[in-house]
Amino acid sequence: MKVVLLAGGFGSRISEESVFKPKPMIEIGGMPILWHIMKEYAWYGHNEFIICAGYKQEYIKEWFANYFLHNSDVSFDFREGKNEMTVHHSHLEPWKVTVVDTGYNTMTGGRIKRVQEYVGNETFMMTYGDGVCDVDINKLVEFHKSHRKKATLTAVKMKQDKGVLDITKDMNVRAFREKNSMDGAPINAGYMVLEPSVFDYIDGDSQPFEREPLERLAKEGELMSYIHEGFWQCMDNIREKNLLEGLLANGTAPWKKWEREVPIDKVNK
Repeated sequence: MKVVLLAGGFGSRISEESVFKPKPMIEIGGMPILWHIMKEYAWYGHNEFIICAGYKQEYIKEWFANYFLHNSDVSFDFREGKNEMTVHHSHLEPWKVTVVDTGYNTMTGGRIKRVQEYVGNETFMMTYGDGVCDVDINKLVEFHKSHRKKATLTAVKMKQDKGVLDITKDMNVRAFREKNSMDGAPINAGYMVLEPSVFDYIDGDSQPFEREPLERLAKEGELMSYIHEGFWQCMDNIREKNLLEGLLANGTAPWKKWEREVPIDKVNK
């Protein structure tokens, strides 16, 4: 199943670093947070990614263009008549990565709409390129398939100023509303599973996916929530970046399953 990653925003609240690179390319533990998210999905056997780039999109393309070289042991022979490069060992991921320039000022809905041709007519996953989570991706997909609705999002409870979800007992998302800092209602954490029909809910570049498209899906009873009680953390500012850095430094990063557990695809074989 293809994974769409939103990586085109300005990251204005973490401008100390986003002035130089897109927010999803800001490093934690020596690698971009976008790479961490991709490693999460890959651990569950999902290795085909479509990155919705925008602001400083060339940085993302150049990073992946150099990924092979930067993760290989190489010899350069500049002697007369040679001018050769020999690759000895490479440490690469089995990924297919498509980076799409979805526009500089395009909103999240418009970015998703612009990659429709790369997704095709199939169920796909989508999340934001600035937050990590230890949700079980395969259980999330199983839940989505079980209810046969058009969209599923992952919901977590956090005391933050995020958009609040109104969820019924049967896990239907009925509405969105603004959240105050003392509100314990579940919030939209991304990590969505979507049917291709959701493209029809997006009108154009100026439409945030979290507004009319998701609100309309909710009103029609086509939006479900997968409740996640584990770890989720976005990286909106330096404080949150330092929090994630600290978890990586002391070896307690919950999302970093690839260094602690056997990959899901190996378990299933």
